[in-house]
Amino acid sequence: MGADTDRDRLDAAALGVERLGERATLVHFSSAFCLPCRATRLVLAEVAGLVEGVAHVEVDAESRLDLMRALDITHTPTVLVLAADGRIVRRAAGQPRKAAVVAALGEAVAEDSAPRSEDRT
Repeated sequence: MGADTDRDRLDAAALGVERLGERATLVHFSSAFCLPCRATRLVLAEVAGLVEGVAHVEVDAESRLDLMRALDITHTPTVLVLAADGRIVRRAAGQPRKAAVVAALGEAVAEDSAPRSEDRT
């Protein structure tokens, strides 16, 4: 399915996109009649447009119930912030504030650029 068994990583195929963002990806689970989802879409698109290398992917919850179940997502909107390698760095339900999204992206980008213990000599 593209989600690891421990549900902490996603790949582009699982999301139905060609590729993840070069630096991070904002994944937004939404539904058609969800008013907060519309506002969330605008916030995430704006932030993704401001930060180079960040992609915004919207997933229709109703058509992707398999992925919703695999990730234990029960509400829309739910936003996942993925690092460049697809690791889920942050997860939040409800309409996010722009500042919170920017902070979560900072965390994703910092984690991705930080040396990993196996990379150190």
